[in-house]
Amino acid sequence: MKTKPIQKMVHESYWTHDTNCAGTTLTVLSTLHDLPLDTQVMHASIGMHGAGRFRAQCGLVEGTLMFLGMLGTAQGKTPEAITENCFQFAAGFTERFGSLSCSVLRPGGFTPDDAPHQCEGLTVEAITFASAFIEGLE
Repeated sequence: MKTKPIQKMVHESYWTHDTNCAGTTLTVLSTLHDLPLDTQVMHASIGMHGAGRFRAQCGLVEGTLMFLGMLGTAQGKTPEAITENCFQFAAGFTERFGSLSCSVLRPGGFTPDDAPHQCEGLTVEAITFASAFIEGLE
């Protein structure tokens, strides 16, 4: 897995389209794993960056979990198998990044003084991790 294309896609999603972390995760994973996204899925991801900036579950996790459900369904997996894949991803993400919570991963929260797209580096790392996880499932 090459990080450079992920870095470029994340940068474009954030800076050109101003997409949040959940939508960016969905967009990049769908491109990397050749699974088109429905417009409604992107609409559903609008408030999923820490539950609308509430700093709850991280949008990088939420986007990946949504993608695992979409991909698993497209591959004919059972709901039980998809749920298990989501559990394993959450466990691995927690081990790698220390938490599923935006309040831990982004301890300063969201303030008007934040630099734009301050989670860009973390997003590249998280999507690289998620894509490798998905490749391990296929």
